Amino acid sequence: MAVDLMPTDAELMALAQEVAAAAEERRVMVATAESCTGGWIAKTLTDLAGSSAWFEAGVVTYSYSAKESLLGVNPRTLERTGAVSEETVLEMVSGALARYGAGVAVAVTGIAGPSGGTPDKPVGTVWIGWKRRGGYAHATLHHFDGDREAVRRQTVAAALAGMTAELKG
Repeated sequence: MAVDLMPTDAELMALAQEVAAAAEERRVMVATAESCTGGWIAKTLTDLAGSSAWFEAGVVTYSYSAKESLLGVNPRTLERTGAVSEETVLEMVSGALARYGAGVAVAVTGIAGPSGGTPDKPVGTVWIGWKRRGGYAHATLHHFDGDREAVRRQTVAAALAGMTAELKG
C-alpha cells in the first residue's frame, strides 16, 4: 500500500484490520516497539475488539536508557549510530521479539519534528523494522513529508502495511 501524506483514522483502522486478520489466520502474536509514534501503532491495533487474541505487547522507548533496558539495544550502537538508524531499529525489533514472546514484531524510530532534525537526518527521517520469530530482521528508511502529525501518521500506516506483508510473507 502506498502511504498517503495524511492517512485518515479510517485508513489506519483498515490497515490494523489487515494485520489482525493475518495474525489470527497464522495464530501469531504481535509486538510493537515504538519511539517517534509514541504508542500510536499499538493503540491502533488494540482499538480493535478482540485484539488480546493476537496482540502480545507494545513498548514506547524514547530515551537511550529505555531502548537499552526495555529492548536490549546495545549502548555502543546508540553511541555510534544514534537512535534514528538502521542498526538501532534492527536491535529494537529483535529485542521486542525476544523479550515479549510474540511471533512477529515491528519497531519504529525517527524524527517527527518540528525540531530535532539535522542535515544528515532531517525531520521526517524514519526507520521501520520488522522481524518474524526464526527469521531475520529487516528495515526500511523513509523520508516522510509534513508536520509532526503527518510524519507520525505516515509512520503508523507504513509500519502496519509492512507488518501485514511480514505476516503474509
